[in-house]
Amino acid sequence: MTKIAILGYGTVGGGVAHVIDENADRVRASAGDDVAVKAILDLRDFPGDPHESQVTHDFRTILDDSEIRVVCETMGGVNPAYDFTKQALEAGKSVCTSNKELVAKHGPELVELAKKHQVSYLFEASVGGGIPILRTLEGALKSEKIDEIAGILNGTTNYILTQMEEEGAAFDDVLKKAQELGYAERDPSADIEGHDACRKIAILGSLMTEGYVDSEKVPTEGITKITAEDLKLARACGATVKLLGSCRQTDEGLEIMVAPFLVPTEHPLASVRGVFNAIAVHGNMLDTSMYYGRGAGRDATASAVVADVCEIVKNAGKTVPVSMTDRPSKLAPAGDTVRRFYLRTDGSGKAEILSAFSGSTEVPCEACDASAILTAPMKESSFLNILSGLAGVKNWMRVLDE
Repeated sequence: MTKIAILGYGTVGGGVAHVIDENADRVRASAGDDVAVKAILDLRDFPGDPHESQVTHDFRTILDDSEIRVVCETMGGVNPAYDFTKQALEAGKSVCTSNKELVAKHGPELVELAKKHQVSYLFEASVGGGIPILRTLEGALKSEKIDEIAGILNGTTNYILTQMEEEGAAFDDVLKKAQELGYAERDPSADIEGHDACRKIAILGSLMTEGYVDSEKVPTEGITKITAEDLKLARACGATVKLLGSCRQTDEGLEIMVAPFLVPTEHPLASVRGVFNAIAVHGNMLDTSMYYGRGAGRDATASAVVADVCEIVKNAGKTVPVSMTDRPSKLAPAGDTVRRFYLRTDGSGKAEILSAFSGSTEVPCEACDASAILTAPMKESSFLNILSGLAGVKNWMRVLDE
């Protein structure tokens, strides 16, 4: 029997224990051994919980327990999760995590440390919740030359945009509703400002390039400037609005960013609604494949953590390889990307914008008090240079083209 420990008995940590209890037979079949929770680290006590007797407040009891072979880090944040993870790996215990902030900041170091101590550091649950995207990239698609990944990586923002589109509601009203439903945190900035999606696309970009993308160098925009009017105008343009994390390999390096995009309705990502996530991956032989599922939630995320536990147990005595290294991935200058752009304006600014952007077109919308203008394909640096001299632009976004 393989004994594990859980660090942090919150939503995801509680879900890990639940999955192991509920799916014991399936976990055994996947891991090739019985898996049992021996210790749970948390500051709180949990009277009445099935695992209350296993709760400890001292990490040292886990570190010194030679029977515990795998540690599931579900604490979130960088500290003390970073220190606990390092100590566990150095003590010869494998670690799996749902902590995208920690992976984005210290992933290469922890992967290398695991390799040094002949254990594993896995983080399937850090991207896409229950969608097995990292394992797919590391396994089924390993023979592909992956040159582009684009996805809806944050369920909170996708829920907000979906509700704004379907109900014509204002951003602030929908955010409040999302908080009441538990989809958004009391402090929602990590979601609505794009930081959560940024960490996830940095992890995907690191695996795609077999290097390391520093999330702090990824251009990141959120959805706070999007209005119900933008959603109406997007529909008139035959599109919807999605917050996307995207990375594309070019001759100049990796084009990577997080920003709201106009997504044409015929694109597979346009149909992803509510709190769901979806990730489109383009390979040189397979072309485009898309992976869809719950991007968050207790059992979905916990299922991905337990899948890593099974992978570690199945490969006992080996280091499960991960294509993240400390080699910095070369990033392409963001201004060199060529694409179309959407602009929202009222009547007073329309003529100036149409004149400034050669080849641009106005898209009529009878239900709107504003106008949508779509530019011809152009370099982002050129677009921003022209934009800086225009006063009549109320908002703008990039357009996701095939």
